[in-house]
Amino acid sequence: MTDRRPTRRSVLKAAGGVTAALGLSGGSLLATTATASAAGDGFGLRIVDRNESDPRMKYYRFATDAIEWDPGVNVLLPDGYDSGRRYPVLYLFHGGGTDQDFITFDRLGIRQLTAGKPIIVVMPDGGHAGWYSNPVHSNTGPRDWETFHIQQLLPWIEANFRTFAEYDGRAVAGFSMGGFGALKYAAKYWGHFASVSSHSGPASLRRDNGLVVHWANVSSAALDLGGGSVYGVPFWDENRVTADNPVQRIESYRNKRVFLVAGTSPDPINWFDTANETQVLAGQREFRAALGRAGIHHEWHEEPGGHFVRPHLLAADIDGAIARLRKA
Repeated sequence: MTDRRPTRRSVLKAAGGVTAALGLSGGSLLATTATASAAGDGFGLRIVDRNESDPRMKYYRFATDAIEWDPGVNVLLPDGYDSGRRYPVLYLFHGGGTDQDFITFDRLGIRQLTAGKPIIVVMPDGGHAGWYSNPVHSNTGPRDWETFHIQQLLPWIEANFRTFAEYDGRAVAGFSMGGFGALKYAAKYWGHFASVSSHSGPASLRRDNGLVVHWANVSSAALDLGGGSVYGVPFWDENRVTADNPVQRIESYRNKRVFLVAGTSPDPINWFDTANETQVLAGQREFRAALGRAGIHHEWHEEPGGHFVRPHLLAADIDGAIARLRKA
């Protein structure tokens, strides 16, 4: 643990996760394509915009049948990528809210946090309130974020960049709503990711009469789905909730690196901050207790403050993921 604390100016305060109101296999096949400049269409993705001029940060926007609008992705390459080596990949997911998108972690300083580190970081769009899910119902066209991330983007990355296309070559992490998405994908697609991290992300969907599920439905209806919902209203798709609920998928985290962060003292004046992190902290403690009972190793951090990304813990998390994954 470190005693450094971020200031309000040094962190991103985002509307994610429980905000406001509260495939592939894990085989050993290596990716085949070589350079960023060779990136092309495939896996249901058609590139409609790109910028590959930066030596490290590559930007792409896709047309896809999975999403009604064209989602973007930033792909951050390591220093020395052109040396020809292959690298492990960290998929890094943003939180919810109208100010959150694939650029979120670039605003947070991800280039500096990864300088000199041998890992590719993939940062895709996830919607204002997409919840890293295929919704039960949408009135605004397709919003199948789970399909986009797992069935399309992941294989596209491995076909266009020099990665280790295997279980030990992939990590997934996120903040808030994105932290939930990371926990969900790591369990639901257990053969894909050897490391999973949640920074202030909810880990328990059914606690407190399903508060997180209700918020996912309310926020997605308001921001993304035109009155539709992720899990169903007034009746949930119970099988879908169970499949997505980290505390009900405990065995899926065995033999993975698990890294959790939550704040212990949200701003008492800011109901938005308090509603978020109070629920996050309780859910992560429930999740950690279940992991402990199952004998599944995990690393956790509780620190003062509320619902924001703690850069020093994000940096420590990246180092831990690199240590767990296959070496470049």
